[in-house]
Amino acid sequence: MTIRKLAPLALMVNVLMTSAAATAEINNVTVEPQSWWADMQNSQLQLLVYGEGISAYEVKLVESANVALKAVHQSASNNHLFIDLDLKDAKPQTIKIGLFDNNQLVQTLEYPIQARAADSRQREGFSNKDVIYLITPDRFVNGNPDNDNHPDMLETANRDDKDGRHGGDILGIRQSLPYFKDLGITQLWINPLLENNQAQYSYHGYSTTNFYKIDPRFGSNEEYKSLVEEAKQFGIGIIKDVIVNHMGSGHRWMADFPTSTWINGQQKWQQNPQDIMYTSHRRTTVQDPYAMPSDTAEFENGWFTDTMPDMNQNDEFMANYLIQNSIWWVEYAGLSGIREDTYSYADKGFLTTWSKAIMDEYPNFNIVGEEWSDNPITVSYWQAGKHNADGYVSHTPSMMDFPLYEVLIKSLTDEESWGSGLINLYEMLANDVVYAKPTDLVLFEGNHDTNRLYSLMNNDLALYKMAMAYVLTSNRIPQIFYGTEVLMQSPTKDRNDGLVRSDLPGGFAEDKLSVFKPSSLSAQQQDALAFNRALLNYRKNSLAIQQGSLKHFAPKEGVYLQAREYNQAGNKESLLIIYNKNQQEYQLDLSRFAPVIKQHTVAKDIITQQTYSLTKPLTLKEKGVIILKLIK
Repeated sequence: MTIRKLAPLALMVNVLMTSAAATAEINNVTVEPQSWWADMQNSQLQLLVYGEGISAYEVKLVESANVALKAVHQSASNNHLFIDLDLKDAKPQTIKIGLFDNNQLVQTLEYPIQARAADSRQREGFSNKDVIYLITPDRFVNGNPDNDNHPDMLETANRDDKDGRHGGDILGIRQSLPYFKDLGITQLWINPLLENNQAQYSYHGYSTTNFYKIDPRFGSNEEYKSLVEEAKQFGIGIIKDVIVNHMGSGHRWMADFPTSTWINGQQKWQQNPQDIMYTSHRRTTVQDPYAMPSDTAEFENGWFTDTMPDMNQNDEFMANYLIQNSIWWVEYAGLSGIREDTYSYADKGFLTTWSKAIMDEYPNFNIVGEEWSDNPITVSYWQAGKHNADGYVSHTPSMMDFPLYEVLIKSLTDEESWGSGLINLYEMLANDVVYAKPTDLVLFEGNHDTNRLYSLMNNDLALYKMAMAYVLTSNRIPQIFYGTEVLMQSPTKDRNDGLVRSDLPGGFAEDKLSVFKPSSLSAQQQDALAFNRALLNYRKNSLAIQQGSLKHFAPKEGVYLQAREYNQAGNKESLLIIYNKNQQEYQLDLSRFAPVIKQHTVAKDIITQQTYSLTKPLTLKEKGVIILKLIK
């Protein structure tokens, strides 16, 4: 069967199907996605095929079983075709797609339809039982120095350049899996690993130049898949950092667009590469009932920089490409989650379709979106289950909890008074009423875009421990940034990306300090590492933290108490987390907390194992945090 369907008017081109068409084999043919699977929930598949002059050829299935060729869409480029297939009744096989010139077979493309892994559809996404550890791979561990540079890649490694590539890679992450397990980590969120073939500033990974290829300076697709498989043996899942808003200016598409509307501002840019509309970063315009369409368009359609073209998700072919790419990586690598970058910058209608497609395919999966706003109303708009006034529907279960993060940092460092300090942290939780499900939010102590926690805490170890305890015992999904466990530092004012993402101590052969050799660390670093390890490993088995209720008491005199409790099916666990900002010894009257202490008379500190009587005032000897398990 042969079908050729003209695309919408914006994509129509005139193609002369005459005997003058070349009959030589087509050069440099690539097909994306490079494979697919039988028995997917959505049986429809759209292939983007690239090859020199390929649009002049007729497409037929020459060998397949129960695969239907639905349509072939011509492209604005002579070198691209879109092929629609229906795999509803297909079994695992390799189909053959023929390219014909005047009924003469010129070339055959073999395309694999694979069997899905057992229970792939039912895979479990990350949840409250997990702790996520964020890695900037180029700055983590250099497991294979031989791949620091690559002949096909423009930028070379230079560890002396804070904004350059340093050499960390997938093998380094694999070698660190025992460290993660010992620390108590159960999920890894890794900054983008896809190819970023940019001339400079390519290490961060957010300028994708090939959506189906791991950057060779990190490793290969096969190594990435092996990392996921090996991590599972350590009880660790892998979360992929996905970008659907923008790509790298070094992508092949910029010289040959598959459609005439592939990126925003495409025609103006083609006429004058200096003619770029940059995003306003006014994120509220997409939900503001009074916003002018021009302001919304400037935010959504503007580029981040001249090296990050803004992809147009209103182009149906681009939308299909991005959705299939996300699903392909989940299925291919066996992922347990997606973190979606710059969430609200993409077209909001597309985000609904994208998130629904993924969650329909994997109903127990999880996606967390980045909406960098300190306003809970703005963040809550994008979470699945939220009933928005404008009727907008999302299927993304989780969002990054920037509002609570911002207040956490400020509340710990502000002076205590009636209206500042811990009271602001207490009051921020009252905003949970605007969220569909606040416990699905991801709370973090820092990430690759924020300055380092220990520095923000003014190098105060007690405040640092309070912040870590809050994140790890909250009614949220916690996330920590690599190196925070050993007090990595940065400047505290403005953006300091290259320094925030400094190399992990011990990640490179010449390092004198190493997280993998605690004896090489300072006394404070060892203290912090021991504290985090103890809390993280306790959390692994704590139903009170993972699933329990949360109650808290308004802060008084610099002391703030939260209670976590689990009491189901015969399992009982009660915790008191006491945050104390007093510099001097303080006697805490426990009578106020009787509703959560109940009949208990003895508690044990889960970090130090020291026991405390609950029948008399609790002596808080110094500033810091105490996490007590009620035991009698």
